[in-house]
Amino acid sequence: MEINCAYRYELKPNVAQRILLAKHAGVARFAYNWGLGQRIALYEKDKQSTNAIEQHRLLNSLKASEFPWIYEVSKCAPQEALRNLDRAYQNFFRGVSQGQAIGFPSFKRKGERDSFRLTGTIKLKSKHVQLPRLGLIRLKEIPKVRGKILSATITREADRWFVSLSVQMVRPDPTPVQGDAVGIDLGLTCFATLSDGQEIFAPKPLNKSLKRLKKVSQKHSRKCKGSKNRKKSALKLSRLHRKNRNIRQDFLHKQTTNLAKTKSVIVLEDLGVKAMLSQKKFSRSISDAGWGEFRRMLEYKTKWYGSKLVIAPRFYPSSKQCSTCGLVLEKLLLGTRQWECPGCQSNHNRDLNAAKNLLKIHTGSSPGINACGDTSCEASLKLASNVSLKQEVMKWDICP
Repeated sequence: MEINCAYRYELKPNVAQRILLAKHAGVARFAYNWGLGQRIALYEKDKQSTNAIEQHRLLNSLKASEFPWIYEVSKCAPQEALRNLDRAYQNFFRGVSQGQAIGFPSFKRKGERDSFRLTGTIKLKSKHVQLPRLGLIRLKEIPKVRGKILSATITREADRWFVSLSVQMVRPDPTPVQGDAVGIDLGLTCFATLSDGQEIFAPKPLNKSLKRLKKVSQKHSRKCKGSKNRKKSALKLSRLHRKNRNIRQDFLHKQTTNLAKTKSVIVLEDLGVKAMLSQKKFSRSISDAGWGEFRRMLEYKTKWYGSKLVIAPRFYPSSKQCSTCGLVLEKLLLGTRQWECPGCQSNHNRDLNAAKNLLKIHTGSSPGINACGDTSCEASLKLASNVSLKQEVMKWDICP
């Protein structure tokens, strides 16, 4: 199968190359903000719109007279920035037509998410990467890239520069994984509870470094704006955030790769993460866990390694349903981690019971709900008829 993937490496530029990288990022940011300002002014004046091609032509005509410093960098930097702006506009209007909450494009600030994309002749030579206008830049490791390089995206994280090579390659069709199927219930205390009883605990880097993060942030806020000390404190704060992000990404990559390679079918609950983040009590813990990134990684890794990912319906009451007899409770408090089924007197761990119910969606043996939405016994039918699905998803999504 033909796929697009990316290889990410850390750059080791010299002083001159660092200055040139910063100039490229600055020109890309300027082109994006210039294009956004022009689009807003054009719509307010004539109620008209434009596109990336027309804006790039206009910018080229103004280079010599108004923006001669743009010639110091590759032409790809402003061109790709305007394409990104065009894509942001398309996403915004698509969200408006589909009722999705996709924000309007905003102006970029210097020093925040500095990045730019280059196309054209991009080559790898031993421990170096050759980029347009930048030349050979040393890498911190030997690259192992397979396939055709389409583009290179250079980003800055704190004081380090990284290159992400977008590659088009043909990956052989994977052989189906010969492993057991598993249901996964995501939580905050325990990151993931598997239907076979295995528990996976997240490192929670943000929670562990929160005291230090607050201290560094407080010191940064007291520095004079524009001073060198404030720049130093901002760099220290960025390094701490980068360390937390790397710990979280490393954990998620290892767990998703292991699951995709060893489990034939993975059943995961469909959590409304965006809606859950609006809950102030749980938003920090949910962001630290990385549920959305966990699902995103599983979606493409299961295709790579030959396993299958099944997403359970969002309104499926996995926590309230008895995995033994299928009875659905009318109410289950968030703090209740152990409960006894009133129908069959089975003792259940909340997370393990939910994982077992999720697994039964794949096997088709869920005792609580069949294809028509009916329960398996009269008692559970009466209870289920009184349960509001809206209330269920609100309670269940907050603390599964």
